[in-house]
Parts: sequence; structure tokens; C-alpha cells
Amino acid sequence: MKTITILIPAYNEEAVIDKMYKKLDAVCGELSQYTFEFLFVNDGSKDRTLEQIKAFKQKDPRVQYVDLSRNFGKETAMLAGFDYANGDALIIIDADLQQPPETFAEMIHWWEEGYDDVYAVRKERQGEKWLKKWTSNMYYRVLQKVAKVKVYPQAGDFRLLDKKCVEALRQLREHERYTKGMYGWIGFKKKEISYIAEARAAGETKWKISALMNLALNGITSYSTIPLRIWSIIGCIISIFAFVYLAIEIIRTALFGTTVAGYPSLIAGILFLGGIQLISLGIIGEYLGRVFVETKERPVYFIQEYSENESEKGKTDSDETKELKKEMDGRND
Repeated sequence: MKTITILIPAYNEEAVIDKMYKKLDAVCGELSQYTFEFLFVNDGSKDRTLEQIKAFKQKDPRVQYVDLSRNFGKETAMLAGFDYANGDALIIIDADLQQPPETFAEMIHWWEEGYDDVYAVRKERQGEKWLKKWTSNMYYRVLQKVAKVKVYPQAGDFRLLDKKCVEALRQLREHERYTKGMYGWIGFKKKEISYIAEARAAGETKWKISALMNLALNGITSYSTIPLRIWSIIGCIISIFAFVYLAIEIIRTALFGTTVAGYPSLIAGILFLGGIQLISLGIIGEYLGRVFVETKERPVYFIQEYSENESEKGKTDSDETKELKKEMDGRND
């Protein structure tokens, strides 16, 4: 019998985590031809989320949990879930019940048909404001234009991944992560399905504007060097205009003599060029900052506790990387 891991990253979800577990139990109970593992990743919650997950574990052997040492963010929490998943396939779902678990049956159907990545695209989201919808659509349009890999619009992390996809994602140990781009980068056979996102069952969203902007910036800088190229082109254009203007001034001075330049226009020109330089330096700094973070080679996360084995306490993702390398070397041999 095949095993499917349900990965649920959770951060301060005490208001909804019980409803989520009951929904998973009901939906997976109807899929009796499979065994399930409910893998909760507690991303440094400050409320009673972990205590509730432990209560699920006491009465349900399907429940496992990974408790991170602090809040590392959803992207890193998913990586921890990839590392500790044991199923033949893995389904990622948020804890807020905006993504319907009833979609599992359709995902599994297409997986059995031979697809490795069955991703769900939301047709609409109840309660979503028009401004957020518009900015999201514009962002994905821009990202599709500049990214070197295919990023599927409106397709988030809600998807089923075959074990081979999970193993591929385990090998990508980046700190500034944009997993939506990684799904496209690793390839494999993909299938799109759709769903209607419901309003959050309880609690409030953890995605603030600053977090969304940081994620969007990671998406662009992780998979494209277009921003650097754009500012290189702008720099060349400004230099050409400056050279032409200098030539015109030299010729005019030679023919008609010198004139006193206007102070306001001089200051405006200096401020404009200064602003261009600061913007370009900021973009370069974003890329250099990513290089700086990655070259430190720090573990991506630390584990406070793993439900399956008490000896896992204090384990880091670098230990997982070593084990993964040994496994891959053994296969190559």
C-alpha cells in the first residue's frame, strides 16, 4: 500500500489547527486504499500550536511533527518537511483551510496516471481584495517575462509531489528560498488542476506586506539577472546622451563662446544621475547580499524536536544534507 505524506507548515495557528486536523482525518479516511502521514512543521509558533499537534500525535499514529528552533519562515519550514517526509508522494497544504483537502482525491488520481507534480491553481479566492489580486497578477506577468524558468501564475505550494520531486527539492539548500520557482526549475511531468480558495477558517494571515515584498524580490533575484541588465542598458543610454551633450557644448562654445550655465538645471542633473546610481547600486547590492548569505554555508534551519525520534533534538539541516549525499552516492555506486 502506498504512503502519502501530508505536509502542513504551521505558525501560530492554534485557532484553526484543530479544524484542519479533523478535516484531514475525514478526507483521508475516505481514501482507504492509501496510508497517510500527517507531517506538521511547527515554525517557531509562540501560541499553543505545538501543544495541540502533540495532542493529535497521542491519539493518532499517523501524526508526526517537526518543531523548528525558531521562526524561519514558510519556505524553510517546507524544506524541513521535505527532509522528514517518508511517503511515496507528498501533498503540501496550508493550515488555514483556504485550500480544500477534498482536492486530494483528484491530485492522487493524476499522480497514479503518471504525473510527478500535480499543482493546483486557484480560480478565485473568497474575500480577496481587488488591489491584492491586481498586484499579484502584475507580479506574475513581470516574473514570467524575466525569469529563466517557468513560474506558473496563481499556482502556489498547494500540490502533490512524487518522491523523486521531493528528493530533488531536498538537494536545493538555498537560504533565500523561492520554492515556487524551484518547482519549475527541477522539471518533471506536471499536471494542472483548479480549485476555489475559501476564506480563512480562523485566525489571521501571517503574510504581511513586507513579507510578501521580500518573497517577490526573492522570486525575481533568484531566477533572473534582468534587473542588472536593465540598469546596464540605462547606464549606457545615459552615457551616450552625456557624450552627445558634451560634444554639442564643445561645438557651441567654440562657435559662440562660453555662457553661464543655470544653477537649477545643474543641480537637477546631479540629483537625477545620483538617484540613478543609488538605484543601480541597490540592485547590485541585492545580488551581492544573496551571494554573501550563501557563501557562509550556515545550516538552513535547526530542529528543536522531532516526534519520531528523540535523538533528533538539536539536529540541523546540514545533517540531513550529509545523509542525502550518502544516499545519492550509494545509488551512483
